[in-house]
Amino acid sequence: MARTALSRIFIAAFATLVAAGCGHEARLSVEEGMGPNPTLPEPESSFIPTVNIAKANRWAEGEKPNPGPGLTVNAFAEGLDHPRWLYVLPNGDVLVAESNAPKRPQDATGLTGWVKKKVMARAGAGVPSADRITLLRDTDGDGRADEQHVFLDDLFSPFGMTVIDHTLYVANTDAVVAFDYTDGADRIDAPGRELVKLPAGPINHHWTKNVIASPDGATLYATVGSNSNIGENGMAAEQGRAAIWEIDPESAEHDIYASGLRNPNGLAFVPQPDGGHTLWTVVNERDEIGSDLVPDYMTSVEDGGFYGWPYSYFGDHVDTRVEPQKPELVAKAIKPDYALGPHTASLGLYYSRDNALGGDFANGMFVGQHGSWNRKPRSGYRVIFVPFDNGAPAGAPRVVLDGFIQNDEAKGRPVGVVIDTAGDLLVADDVGNTVWRVSRSGAANPAP
Repeated sequence: MARTALSRIFIAAFATLVAAGCGHEARLSVEEGMGPNPTLPEPESSFIPTVNIAKANRWAEGEKPNPGPGLTVNAFAEGLDHPRWLYVLPNGDVLVAESNAPKRPQDATGLTGWVKKKVMARAGAGVPSADRITLLRDTDGDGRADEQHVFLDDLFSPFGMTVIDHTLYVANTDAVVAFDYTDGADRIDAPGRELVKLPAGPINHHWTKNVIASPDGATLYATVGSNSNIGENGMAAEQGRAAIWEIDPESAEHDIYASGLRNPNGLAFVPQPDGGHTLWTVVNERDEIGSDLVPDYMTSVEDGGFYGWPYSYFGDHVDTRVEPQKPELVAKAIKPDYALGPHTASLGLYYSRDNALGGDFANGMFVGQHGSWNRKPRSGYRVIFVPFDNGAPAGAPRVVLDGFIQNDEAKGRPVGVVIDTAGDLLVADDVGNTVWRVSRSGAANPAP
C-alpha cells in the first residue's frame, strides 16, 4: 500500500481514537485514588489504549484559571515559550526553564508511538524546545514581572535548577551542568562545566531531569525517569533510570539514592520534628491498565529504598505484564506515602511552611498536576495543596488553582510550583505560556 494511503489510514484512526475517547472509562472518582490508602481496583487491559486528551487552546486576553477559596490569581509573566520549571534566586529574581522534549528518534516508534506523538502535539507538547532559562524580575513589587532577561541559552532541554553559594546547577536532559553565578546578574555568559552525565540517548522516554540541593548545600539530588512505561525496551535501557541520584557537587561522585521510581519529577525537603529534613519526591506512575490505575504519588524517600517499578506498584501490587517477574524485589517495594490520583501527571512539588497564603495553605505541599491524556474522564489540570503536620501529610488535598480546562479545551497545563520571596505561589503553565501568581485575597498588590 502506498505511504500516502497508509498515512490517511493512520490519520483517520487517530481522529477516531480522539473523537471516541476510546478505552476504559473510570469507575472510581479521582478522590478515591488519593491519600495514604487509595482504592486500587483490578487492572483492566485493552487492545486500544484510552485516549482522552484536551486540545490545547491558549488563554484569550483577560482569561485566567480559577483560584481556590480565599485566593486570587494574576499573571506574573506572559508570552513565554513553554515554561516548565521555576526557581527563586536568593535576591528574589525568578528563573523559568523554557523547555520541551529533545529529539528522541527511537522513542515511541510504531503505530502506538505515532498515536502518542499525535496526542502530545494535540495537547500542546509538540513545540520545539526553546532550550533557555529566562530571568523574571518584579522591580516595583506590584506582583508582575516588569523585566525579562535571557539568563542562559543554548541549553539542552533544561528542567531543574538550584543554587549552592555562587554556583547555579542546571539539570539538562543529559547532564547536570554548573555555572558561576553572581547575585543580581541579568545573564550568565561564561560557559558551564559538566558535573555529571545523566542517562539520555535516542530513546530518553522521560526526558525531564530535576535537581535540588540538600539544606546544608553538601549534596545534590537529581531525578531520572524510566526509559519506558513498564520496561518494554529491556532493562538494559533502564540503567541508572527510574531513580534519584545522589551527587557530591565538589567531587562529582554519584550513586543511586533510591530506585524503582517510574518517573520522579519534583523534589522537596521537609523539616522534621527532630530538626532534620526528609527528601520527598512526586512520581508519575505507569499507564495502560485502566483509567483508575495507577495513582501518581508523592512520598518520602529512603536512602537505598526501592519503590516497585516496573515489577509492582503502590507497594506489592504486582504488574503481571512485566517479564521476567522479580518477586524478591516486590517483597522489598516500599509503599508510597500519599497517592495523588490516577494519571494526574503530577510534576510540580514544593513544600512551604508559614507562606503568605496562610489559613488552609499555611503548612504543606503544593503539587502541580499537568493533567491526564489517557483517563476518561480527565484528571489533574490543577494545582493542589496537601496539608502537613509533624513532617507528614495530615488531611485531604485542597484545590489551589483549577479551571485550566474550559469548553473541553486546555487553556493551560500547570507544571512547576514555587513560593516566591513575598510568600506567594508561582505556577508555570507550559501550554498557556504564562507564570501565574497566586496570593491571598485582600493581600497587598492583588490582581487588577
